[in-house]
This record gives sequence, C-alpha cells and structure tokens, in this order.
Amino acid sequence: MLAACVLADVASAAELKQVGTIEVPGEKLTNFDISFVDQHAGRYYFADRSNKAIDIFDTKTDRYLDRVGSFVGIAMKEGKPDNDRSGPDGVVLVNKEIWAGDGDSTIKVIDLATKKTTATISTGGATRVDEMAFDPKDQVWIGVNNAEDPPFATIISTKPGHRIIGKVAFSDATDGAEQPAYNPHDGKFYVAIPELGKDPKKGGVAVIDPRSGKLIRMLTVDNCHPAGLAFGPGDNFVLGCNADGKDMPAATTIMNAKTGAVVAVVPDLGGADMVNYNAKNGQYYTASRTNPGGPVLGVIDAKTNKLVQKIAITGGNPHSVTSSEASGRVFVPVAAMGGGDGTIHVYAPLS
Repeated sequence: MLAACVLADVASAAELKQVGTIEVPGEKLTNFDISFVDQHAGRYYFADRSNKAIDIFDTKTDRYLDRVGSFVGIAMKEGKPDNDRSGPDGVVLVNKEIWAGDGDSTIKVIDLATKKTTATISTGGATRVDEMAFDPKDQVWIGVNNAEDPPFATIISTKPGHRIIGKVAFSDATDGAEQPAYNPHDGKFYVAIPELGKDPKKGGVAVIDPRSGKLIRMLTVDNCHPAGLAFGPGDNFVLGCNADGKDMPAATTIMNAKTGAVVAVVPDLGGADMVNYNAKNGQYYTASRTNPGGPVLGVIDAKTNKLVQKIAITGGNPHSVTSSEASGRVFVPVAAMGGGDGTIHVYAPLS
C-alpha cells in the first residue's frame, strides 16, 4: 500500500513530453477554437474554423476520422479575421450529440450517428456562441456569448424541444465572459469573468443554477483576468489567468468552489486561455499563449498545486487544450502562423 501511494504521488507530478503531432487534412489550419474529448468513446472533437467544421480524431491512435457540421468559418473584417463572428467556436458532447457554437449566435446540434445537423438554436445575439458546458444530471447546456455588450450566458434544456431555461446577462462584466464548467459536487455552472467594473485587476466567477437559469452569486478574484476554468479534485478549480506580466504578475490561480477562497497562486505561469484537468495524470493544464517569454503548455500538480513544467510551443496561437483520461495524452492545436506548424501537438507523461 505504501508503494502504491508513493507511485501515485510520482505519477501526479510526472513531466510531459511531446510524443507526436496529428495532421489536419483539408485547408491549412490557420484558425481554430475550442476542443473537447469524449472520455468514453475516445474521440477528440476540434473546432476547426479553417475547414468550417468540427473535426473528429481517435484519441487511441491519434488519427483523423471525420469532419462534421457546416459553420461560417473565418469571418473577415477590414481584411483581418473577425474572431467575434467566426465559427465554429465552443464544442461539447451532449449524450450522443455534438453541440457547437457558431459565429452567427447559433448552436449547431449534430447527431453523431448520422453526422447530420439536427437543430440550429439561436441565442439571440449578433456574435458568436463561444465556450460551453453540459450538466449531465439535469440535462442542461450553457453557452456564452462573450462578445456581446454586456456578455451573456444562455441556459438550454437538451431534452426534446430545447427549451430555453434562462439567460444571464453579466452587466458588470467589462471584458467579456469566458469558459464555463459544471461542478458535479454542487450541481452548478461556474463561468470565468475576466473583468468586473472596468478594473482589469478585478475578475470573477459567476455561479449559475442550471435548473432555474439564474445567477446565484459572483465570486471575485484579484490579479488574474480569468479566461479558462476547469474543475479538479474535491471542490477546487483552476483558472486560466490571462495575466501576462504587463498589468499584473503572470500567475495561475486555483480556487475552492465551496469556500470561494483562493487556495493557491502558481507564479510565473500566465497568459492562459483554455485550461483542462486530467484525473489520470493528476494535473491541470494551461494553454498559456501569451506567457512571458513565449507560448507554453503549463503543467500543474493538482494535488500540491505546484508548477511541474512549462513546455515551450513555437507560435501558432496555442490557446486550446484538452486531454484523454484513458491514455493520459494531452492535445494542443497549433496554427500555421507565427512559426506554428498547423498540427495538433500530442503530449504524454514521461514513463
């Protein structure tokens, strides 16, 4: 038993190494957004704007399988990509369907058996439906229109009819709203709010009841500018802090949902967008695209809340990260821009 405990501690703190890349067929990968792994089926779903679709990969073989959906792709404004109106954006698995956000404020519901879009649901905005999460207990979805003024979240029943349960406008959010996550311990959604009251050093985490579709409370967090959010062990969650050493120190914050308190601040790792937790590896991962000194994949021990590793990534706007619980592999897309190679980088624990 003692040996098993020692091995568990070592495994949770193990460093990662890059073990390969996955080629993305079709148009060169220059623009993308969120990714999500179906842990049961071993499928990796990837919002590929360059090819206007959700790409599907096998997490066991790291091979491309298919491409589904029809999205707006890369919208342009004054000769440059318009992130606020491009799609696909957020993506999440809902039972046997993919729910994915598009740049026209709609959600595309895609049946995985037929690979067909079975519903298009409007959230009533003018810009993209960005990041999202799913409550499997109550069968409720949440998605964020981050580029509206004010930004808002839409809460929708995933049962037949797709009833809109409610909308939550974040009236005090002055720099959008970002990654939501479902907390199975209290049955609530948590949404990262980068900035409150035009104070760049004051951010928040909105707590929303899936059943009523209403805001319950707003946790506050300083010197983070949170973008990503992922639940780890117990009631702890990691925030992907966009703090990049310019207006506030580069750091990553870990909070407790039950107490609302900050339990750890991991220094020298900032500039993150999406974050992820892998229970098999016992680690948090940060897609730290604007980390001081260059983009990195951040690796944090979720037991000790200590930094394990920063893996340098060359260019490519690496703002998305997810992982497989079965294999322990971590997936980071890298665009073919700024020195990036236009592939999905694959990492695994050192053996």
